[in-house]
Amino acid sequence: MSRLTDRVAIITGAAAGLGRAAAERFAKEGAILSLWDRDEERGNALAAELGEANVRAEFRSVDVADSAAVDAAVQAIRDEFGRIDILINNAGITRDGTLVKMEDAAFDQVIDVNLKGVFHCGRAVGRVMVEQGSGSIVNTSSVVALYGNFGQTNYVASKSGVIGMTRVWARELGRKGVRVNAVAPGFIGTEMVQAMPEKVRDMMSSRTPLGRLGRPDEIAAAYLFLASDEASFVNGAVLSVDGGVIS
Repeated sequence: MSRLTDRVAIITGAAAGLGRAAAERFAKEGAILSLWDRDEERGNALAAELGEANVRAEFRSVDVADSAAVDAAVQAIRDEFGRIDILINNAGITRDGTLVKMEDAAFDQVIDVNLKGVFHCGRAVGRVMVEQGSGSIVNTSSVVALYGNFGQTNYVASKSGVIGMTRVWARELGRKGVRVNAVAPGFIGTEMVQAMPEKVRDMMSSRTPLGRLGRPDEIAAAYLFLASDEASFVNGAVLSVDGGVIS
């Protein structure tokens, strides 16, 4: 039997990159998918593609920084499917700049999506999971949250905050039957990264002891493990999937 058969899973930032990889992997494992993103064209296309493979998948245009929109989407999913078993808090943005040059807007935008967005989704879905007495929340942090990164004050702050929230929620929700963990990806060869100059990609590879960029499907595998019953005693963990950058 597939590992996520008939589990209802929300994946944020699902239209591309790590979110799309997670959607494709979860679909193969039998999950019922609610795909969230701001990119309606790509999100609808992915839902249709999965539907052609007889996967139950829907797309919702949801801005995770908007708490009312998140609450409404969660209620609609609960009304439709009766439960929510998995939340993959994957949506994120970057607005890079050095400290002395960073504008307030760039800082606030990243915090609103990467940190408050995780909070909004975790709170709304957490309420459902507590009531049903089960569930798994997987938050996406980053390797840079563990060592810092030049020009990313806002991003590092948001991803470090995600780790902190993960550990708090694990304590609060664990006794209610809900597990909460985080994944900290390293340098991953998403579409965005592959479009970068070769010298930048070479730099990323050189900083990774395994000597290469990670693949989106390798992060999806970590999401799958933490979401599945195979991780039934894993709670409050931060799983680094970075080829040894943090070692």
